Amino acid sequence: MAFPVNVGPDEANQPWIPTPLADLSLVQHRPCKDVRHKPVLSRTNPQQQQQKKSRINFRSKFDGLQTKRRSAPPTHPPSTRLPDAIGRYGKRAGTVSENMPVLTCMTKLINNQFSLLIDYKRPVDFYWHRGEERIPAGHRKGHIDALRYQINDKPHNQIRISKQLPEFVPLDYSIPVEIPVMKCKPDKLPLFKRQYENSIFTGSKTADPCCYGHTQFHLLPDRLHREKLLKLNQAEQVEVVFRANALASLFAWTGAQAMYQGFWSEADVTRPFVSQGVITDGKYFSFFCYQLNTLALTVQADQNNPRKNICWGTQSKPLYETVEDNDVKGFDDDVLLQIVDFLLNKPQEDTTQLLGSQGKALDLGP
Repeated sequence: MAFPVNVGPDEANQPWIPTPLADLSLVQHRPCKDVRHKPVLSRTNPQQQQQKKSRINFRSKFDGLQTKRRSAPPTHPPSTRLPDAIGRYGKRAGTVSENMPVLTCMTKLINNQFSLLIDYKRPVDFYWHRGEERIPAGHRKGHIDALRYQINDKPHNQIRISKQLPEFVPLDYSIPVEIPVMKCKPDKLPLFKRQYENSIFTGSKTADPCCYGHTQFHLLPDRLHREKLLKLNQAEQVEVVFRANALASLFAWTGAQAMYQGFWSEADVTRPFVSQGVITDGKYFSFFCYQLNTLALTVQADQNNPRKNICWGTQSKPLYETVEDNDVKGFDDDVLLQIVDFLLNKPQEDTTQLLGSQGKALDLGP
C-alpha cells in the first residue's frame, strides 16, 4: 500500500500519500437487491384471499414469537446509569449521534464567525477513473478500458461550512520521501466487481451555501474493534483500520467537494481542498487531516503530474481508561483538547476584506 503498516511514534507526523489503490481498501460494495415478483391476488378469488390471509396470520404469529425471544438491553436507574459517551450501549450511539445538540452548541460557540451545518448520517459518494485494463471477453474483447471506482460512505456526523479551510501545505508541495505505489488490478484484492450507480455527492446539494467540508466523525463497526482484532491475533491491523477508514472517507469527501466546484480529471484543481476526520470506536480516537491537491487520476492526465494528495494522522489514543461505579478513570485531557483544536480550525478571512475593514476603522476623516 502507499502507507506503512506499522507506524512508530517517530513516524506519526510523516505524511501518508494515498493512492486510489490504497483508498480501495474501504470501498463499500452494496449487495444486489433480491427482487422477486409477487403474485397479484385477485379480490374475486376466495381461495387466493384465504391463502393471503393465512400468510398474514403466519407472519404476525412468527413476528410475535421472534419478539418474545429477543432479549431487551438492561436498563439502569437514573442515578446509576453509565454516561452515554462511554457506557456499554451509549458507546456506539451516544458518542456522536445522541449528543448532536452538544456537538452543535460546542461548534457554534467556538466558531461563531461563519455559518456551518451539522448533518447526521448523510451519504458521501465519489466516482473516479484510475488505470486501464484490457477487456478479456465479450463483444468488446481486446479493447482498452478505464478502471472505474466508486466509494459509498456514510459518516455518522459531518460539519460543513460556507468557506474553505486553509491549506496545510502549498498546492505543488513536493513530498521529501519516496512514496511506493503498488500497481495491481483491484481483482487481486478482496474486492468484488459489481455494477454501481455512479454518483458524486458531498452530503448536500449544489445549492447549499455550506458546501465545504470541515470535519467528519466516524464510528468503527463492531467487527473492527480493537478487542476483536487482538483476539484474532491481528494486533498489527489495529492502526491500519483507523488509517484506511480516514483515507477512503476523506479522499471521497474532498474529491466530491472539488467536483462540485467544477474540477475533474481533465480540469485539475487550482486550489487545495482540506477536510478533517475523527475516527473512533467509542474509546480510542484518531485524528486526520486531508488535503486534496489533484484530481488528475486518469492515465492520460497523470503522465506528468507532480502533485500528491496528502493525509496526516495520529495514533489512536484512549479518551479514558475504564469506568468503575459510574466514575471515569484515567480521563485523557489531551484527546479532548485535540477535538477542540479541530473545531477551532476555521477559514482564513479574506485579506482584501480585512485590509478594507482596518482602513475604515483607522480613517478619521479630513
